[in-house]
Amino acid sequence: MSENAKPILAVRGLDVRFETNDGPVQAVNGIDLDIMPGETVAVVGESGSGKSQTMMAIMGLLASNGRATGSAKYRDQELIGLGEKRLNRVRGAKMTMIFQEPMTSLDPLYRIGRQIAEPLVHHAGMGRSAARKRCIELLRLVGLPEPERRIDSFPHELSGGQRQRVMIAMALANDPDILIADEPTTALDVTIQAQILELLADLQKRLGMAIVFITHDLGVVRRFAERVYVMKLGDVVEEGRTAAIFDDPTHDYTRMLIKAEPSGSKPPVEESSPVLLEGKDVVVGFRQENAGWFSGSSEFRAVDGISLRLRRKQTIGVVGESGSGKSTLGRALLRLVHGRGTVRYGDRDISSLDKRGMRPLRKELQIVFQDPFGSLSPRMTVGQVITEGLLVHEPDLSRRERDKRAIDGLKDVGLDPAMRNRYPHEFSGGQRQRIAIARAVILKPKVMVLDEPTSALDRSVQKQIVELLRRLQEEHDLSYVFISHDLAVVRAMSDYILVMKDGKVVEEGVAERIFDHPEKEYTQALVQAAMDTDPITVSAAR
Repeated sequence: MSENAKPILAVRGLDVRFETNDGPVQAVNGIDLDIMPGETVAVVGESGSGKSQTMMAIMGLLASNGRATGSAKYRDQELIGLGEKRLNRVRGAKMTMIFQEPMTSLDPLYRIGRQIAEPLVHHAGMGRSAARKRCIELLRLVGLPEPERRIDSFPHELSGGQRQRVMIAMALANDPDILIADEPTTALDVTIQAQILELLADLQKRLGMAIVFITHDLGVVRRFAERVYVMKLGDVVEEGRTAAIFDDPTHDYTRMLIKAEPSGSKPPVEESSPVLLEGKDVVVGFRQENAGWFSGSSEFRAVDGISLRLRRKQTIGVVGESGSGKSTLGRALLRLVHGRGTVRYGDRDISSLDKRGMRPLRKELQIVFQDPFGSLSPRMTVGQVITEGLLVHEPDLSRRERDKRAIDGLKDVGLDPAMRNRYPHEFSGGQRQRIAIARAVILKPKVMVLDEPTSALDRSVQKQIVELLRRLQEEHDLSYVFISHDLAVVRAMSDYILVMKDGKVVEEGVAERIFDHPEKEYTQALVQAAMDTDPITVSAAR
């Protein structure tokens, strides 16, 4: 690329602010950035730094209380203030965006094939038959198994990682000039993450598209991006070539980001520690229709005969690729999905309890979901969200007492209590996840299933959350089932590991042995993928 080449996207003096109940909040402070044709640029920073809101403003996707000023030109066409009809000619066709939380971006009422086909029909004028064929090709490209069958699935029938791959397929449908990827690998396990990054690099070479990569994962940035913008509290504090940023950062904040990493390990609990939650031969199956006149139906086993024992103050880490059954196992242990086998909480068999029977136990058995935005009501303030469970489980508390508990809960997860009068959409993905953790912790449970609780968080906040969860575990004798694809976080949190593949446990043992001396080939591949730091070749078109 010539040094005198013209940017495909030029941003000057971009300013973003939101009107809230507590007054105006400044999210982006008059920043400049350029995206050249065919290059990969990463925008990094902690949650709340303004990186996602920058791109949402450029795409005209700010919330109703948000306002953007300044300039953002795509091929000399001003996007800030552009009318909806003209803006739609650009976004979805020339500029597309992969969002951080796929479940909130996919319509739960429509099959994924129909949703991927929509931009093909709208922007490319394809017929339904051609669009369906292209959808299958795209699903195969992004690594979704059995695309001919999965194309007719609903979003809730896919794992979090699989839903993110559907979003990537949708964004790539019309071969865009610019792909804005907002944490596109956050929900993916390490092996699929590597495949997706390789896929994006390959498509970039073939199509010559530019990629704007918004992420908190500096390992991904180092492998994938050519240039980096570092953002803090709405400002760009450092910008440059990736190698220079990592090898010789000039700003203290950049140095802090590079060094941030969850660390330490958890010693195993004593064998004499009482068992709080036990599953024996747990099976979760889903009926699926077979092809053919006389084939009938069969059962797909998402969880296939798994047993575990969770002791007091123990953390069992559950790892495996997307679709391995990790999240389904966690829900089955809490009786949130129907399963066979035996589940015991303390000395009580809860296997056959219905919703009413489980209700008194919900305070003691809590879950933090993978997608925080999908689990937080957009119509409730953060204070109301956090204290909602108290209305059910501690109804005698006064409003003032609930408000004090909300203040304490927000402090526990590192958020300003003054934020409790704001709404979820006014927070970054990482902040929303901390709100979801506060909602669970406020009830002082004994067992928590943590389903990817740090996946939306930048590394520095991950470290804080790991330390928070450790402290809460020590102070309140908490036991965790910690589900994650991030092996660095799992290693820092867990004393025992289950490795899952296709609904089964393929290897289990104390964490130190699993990470340092994995026995099974599958476990070895997971650990190796997490350690891989080799750069991906990008932007060969230049």
